[in-house]
Amino acid sequence: MEIVMRPIGYVRNEVTQRKDVSWGNDVSSIVLEEPYVSGLKGLEDFSHVTILYYLDKANYVREKHLQRRPQNREDMPLVGIFSQRGKDRPNQIGMTSVEIVSVSDDVLVVKGLDAVDGTPVLDIKPYYPVYDNKDARVPEWVERLMEHYF
Repeated sequence: MEIVMRPIGYVRNEVTQRKDVSWGNDVSSIVLEEPYVSGLKGLEDFSHVTILYYLDKANYVREKHLQRRPQNREDMPLVGIFSQRGKDRPNQIGMTSVEIVSVSDDVLVVKGLDAVDGTPVLDIKPYYPVYDNKDARVPEWVERLMEHYF
């Protein structure tokens, strides 16, 4: 089966290199492609959105990434790719819930998006707490991993 997707827009920000920490204060603009201009209408009433994007700079190598320590840190356990949110994935899909800073017809400005400048955006979904905010359990290493992420 072949799945084809086309970007609805692109990330514009000051981040030029992939990184593993300190995304919390990064402000990004998502500039929509012409066919999707005005598709953001109504989003100004939300505080957060979930952005799905194509990790175009990712380079998944099965032998290296199928199981690894998150962020390649020695203090992290060896876990499979589906137990972490690493950027080098079998399908190069990224997803992050972020705070909305502003909305216009063709640009969505957000805070905390972990994507570099030029990243293709596949979809934007409003954050619905009833769907997205669950009382979830994570292993203790996730708390340590995320200490300096945002």
